[in-house]
Amino acid sequence: MIKRILFILMICSLLFNCTVREKPQFIGIDNIKVLDSNIETITISADAEFSNPNDVGGTLQTDALKVLVNDREIATFTSKEFKVPSKDKFKIPLTVSIATDSIINKGNLGDLLGSLLSKKLKVQYKGDIKYKVLGYSSTYNIDKTEDVKIKL
Repeated sequence: MIKRILFILMICSLLFNCTVREKPQFIGIDNIKVLDSNIETITISADAEFSNPNDVGGTLQTDALKVLVNDREIATFTSKEFKVPSKDKFKIPLTVSIATDSIINKGNLGDLLGSLLSKKLKVQYKGDIKYKVLGYSSTYNIDKTEDVKIKL
């Protein structure tokens, strides 16, 4: 009898102490930069920063996140799921490689040449990041624009 009571108390303790009070706080997109640029591809990266106040983790996944370069949509990507740590700040990497011929094919040659001369690209990340934990889900709307320097 005592074992059953202890077992029930332990289960109740676990259920009531592990709570999901609120969704992780989206702090912002930072560290947008061109990792590599050559004749064939341009690799762009950024970090999405979050803070999770909850006792439990969860997962985050990008859903058709768009990358715009000089106000033109160049790429759309979906990432794998990232594990969310409990009670911690964390960053998820958002990296995409873009074929330079796709930039040229979009009628963007004038903008591309202007960017090469000024050694800057206007990069925008736009879309949604989804958070899931224990049957609860929430969506973060992302829209961040930044001018980044190109290394030639």
